[in-house]
Amino acid sequence: METGSVFPQPGMQQPLELPGQQPPGSWAGKAAEDDGGGRKGSVDGNAMSGNPYTGLVSRLRAAWLSGKTRPMEYRVAQLEALGCFLDEKKQDILEATALDMGKPNFEAQFSEIILCKNELHETLNNLSHWMKDEYVDKNLVTQLDSAFIRKDPYGVVLIIAPWNYPIHLILVPLIGAIAAGNCVIIKPSETAKNTERLVAEVLPNYLDKDCFAVVTAGVQETTRLLENKFDYIFFTGSPSLGRIIMTAAAKHLTPVTLELGGKNPCYVSDNCDVKNVARRVAWGRFFNAGQTCIAPDYVLCSAEMQEKLLPALHKAITDFYGPNPRESPDFGRIVGDKHFQRLQTLLRSGRVVIGGQTDEKERYIAPTVLVDLQPSDPIMQEEIFGPILPIVIVANVDKAIDFINSHERPLVVYAFSSDDKVVNQVLEQTSSGGFCGNDTLMHVTLTSLPFGGIGNSGLGTYHGKFTFDAFTHCRGCLCRSMGREAFNALRYPPYSQQKLGFVQAAAEVKRKGSCTLL
Repeated sequence: METGSVFPQPGMQQPLELPGQQPPGSWAGKAAEDDGGGRKGSVDGNAMSGNPYTGLVSRLRAAWLSGKTRPMEYRVAQLEALGCFLDEKKQDILEATALDMGKPNFEAQFSEIILCKNELHETLNNLSHWMKDEYVDKNLVTQLDSAFIRKDPYGVVLIIAPWNYPIHLILVPLIGAIAAGNCVIIKPSETAKNTERLVAEVLPNYLDKDCFAVVTAGVQETTRLLENKFDYIFFTGSPSLGRIIMTAAAKHLTPVTLELGGKNPCYVSDNCDVKNVARRVAWGRFFNAGQTCIAPDYVLCSAEMQEKLLPALHKAITDFYGPNPRESPDFGRIVGDKHFQRLQTLLRSGRVVIGGQTDEKERYIAPTVLVDLQPSDPIMQEEIFGPILPIVIVANVDKAIDFINSHERPLVVYAFSSDDKVVNQVLEQTSSGGFCGNDTLMHVTLTSLPFGGIGNSGLGTYHGKFTFDAFTHCRGCLCRSMGREAFNALRYPPYSQQKLGFVQAAAEVKRKGSCTLL
């Protein structure tokens, strides 16, 4: 997945000078004027520290240490406020995403509103249960004690969001962070300028400003922001930027979730319903004009299947977007000029058999299918992140699996076949963040499934309870009585073989079916 920010690459000189001014529209800049107690001292403190965000992070940390975010009633109130934001600002969200990337109304409502509400309702429905101490099994020594897992918040967390789903990829992790009892700094993508402005100017009005802040930041400012110690960082973006985030986090030993991307393969077997495959693949590839981290990045199929699939894909694209997709209200645009130019370059790979039309002024690229590709072609070397679908010929499912396994592990693997054995073979013999058989994208609509990558495609999972877990430190706790000291005498010096035998019998975990004779 791509983001708008281009951080300094590892090994490059990090910008250390203080930015000349706070970015326009930055709520963090306004928050820094007051230290939370009515005193106007934070700006001077920031200047002395050399970092413009130190005061903000310190103020949120003080709020977290006060215990303000811990009660369930507080968390529920903030979560319900997010629901009000989605309800009351729905039209503003739809307009902002349309201005940023021509996002169709249907796609914006589904991805930015409905799926966020599903996550919110799942969390509100279950939060009291998720927060409870989890009591665990005990050995003989601790039978009279209390052993449990306490669900502690991490503290002050940072969420860095991308531009392609600029509301969804802020709110879904934010829901989990709030539910877990954290204070949060949110950094929306500066590439989706209209949505960034909406989030920065409006979202803070719905949340407790003592505990939550939005920072609008470019490359230099984000670099400075990452110099601060956070207790958790949640980043969505490209693998190259994920490495930079992880490097910055490592300086403070800060745990991270990295939701990255990659080239998601889509295997289509010879035994399938070609019409259905074409419609499901076309929808997944061209949804949001292909700017989706879990979109099928390329198709693997036999030459015979390609011959059947091409006319079916052409019909599906025409059914979806009409004879001229440029005129369709249901097809989006590329987010920015540099992204458009990169995709134009990738169009030179292989041979265009469907689409291929472009308009730089509108940042329009037609739904496009490419064939006659070589694994060494530029389009096969990077995540496409646009409305282009290459087809790569493989002899059979075994060769498809070999091809998939010869590359970095993707965010998702897709497999289409009317034979369940083929789908299961692809599932069992590949490794990826997620898997979806006989469809595309739909696995992310389930709050009950974890979503995340593996290896180059990411680290950690979220969605539903998995988001709560991501922002929660599971604290192992044992509480014992001050009395009953006689039971402890066996573990104290002077040691003896007899004492060891008693301690072993009382403390060991035995294999089922075994017994211990003293």
